[in-house]
Amino acid sequence: MRVLVIASFADSIIGFRGDLLKAMKDQGKDVHVAAPDYTEEQKHALQDLGVTPHSFALQRTGLNPVKDTKSLISLYQLIKQVKPEQTLAYTIKPVIYGAIAARLAGVKNVYSMITGLGYVFTQQLTAKQKLLHQIVCVLYKVGLGFSKGVFFQNPDDAELFISKSLVAKSKATLINGSGINLQRFPELALPEMASNKPDLHFLLIARLLKDKGVLEYAEAAKQLKAQGYSCVFHLAGWIDDNPSAISQQDLDSWIDQELIEYHGRVSDVIGLIQQCHVYVLPSYREGTPRTVLEAMSCARAIVTTDAPGCRETVVNNQNGYLIKPKSADSLTTALKRYLEQPELVKQHGLASRQYAEQRYDVNRVNQRILNVMNGVD
Repeated sequence: MRVLVIASFADSIIGFRGDLLKAMKDQGKDVHVAAPDYTEEQKHALQDLGVTPHSFALQRTGLNPVKDTKSLISLYQLIKQVKPEQTLAYTIKPVIYGAIAARLAGVKNVYSMITGLGYVFTQQLTAKQKLLHQIVCVLYKVGLGFSKGVFFQNPDDAELFISKSLVAKSKATLINGSGINLQRFPELALPEMASNKPDLHFLLIARLLKDKGVLEYAEAAKQLKAQGYSCVFHLAGWIDDNPSAISQQDLDSWIDQELIEYHGRVSDVIGLIQQCHVYVLPSYREGTPRTVLEAMSCARAIVTTDAPGCRETVVNNQNGYLIKPKSADSLTTALKRYLEQPELVKQHGLASRQYAEQRYDVNRVNQRILNVMNGVD
């Protein structure tokens, strides 16, 4: 059976879906992937997995009728060329336009994965944003109407889509995020801490968007340093082409004030996790945050928001703390607990690893996806 996986970001295919592609290959599937703007290195990495990469036209952000129509046509032509028996798309535009293109091309087994809802669901302050939200909902309803099955990474997103009649309940399948490869992200020893005045290292890895809680992270750093606590706030990521992106001016200001230690865009995620004691993600909403799963697998305490997609990763006061979304004060209070009770860092970290093993093993998540696609679930 030939399957085509459709993505909006080539960099995510191996990092987030590599294990799924391997599982598909292990089942004897002829696996193809489609994404815009591959590097040669990414193409070679996919080919080494035995996967065939294809390109299509896509503007990832914004709704431009002309450019989005070109994306739909580009996907339709690609699907007609590849002739898959199944498609699986994730992220907003591949889900919407991939499903429409696949059905127009005669593919009956169309599957979609909702990995997060984006700023149009987290930011609805202006009339323009509300209108954009309404348009995206209509497009989702059309695209998911063509899908045979839809995977959701958290129950809040599934309930929202069902309540808005964007997807039939009978089509919805809940999975535990993308899962995590427990061998690739092993339990890591914590950095040493001085007994008299522990110097704790916090870490946030994310696209530098307001929706990821980056502003609250910087404000928490400012508050704790002003109170005389000994701590380092690591930040890794890049300023994305997104309406929710922070400004370069803000980033430069945090660096100049020595509020954060900025690492830019990194490929060695494990190296950064190894340097930190506590992983922080103050996001407003997620599918299931991949970086949190990576940090959990490496036995790190987690501080994240009591928000859709994030709250499932933390049992409060067992493997970390849940905080109020959009609240720097709530984040500061949670981080202060680790500074004042450093023994919790190891205790919560070990609980994170155990929770990752029980709930987020990538092999179990992928088997659930493939069972549905193979009609055995």
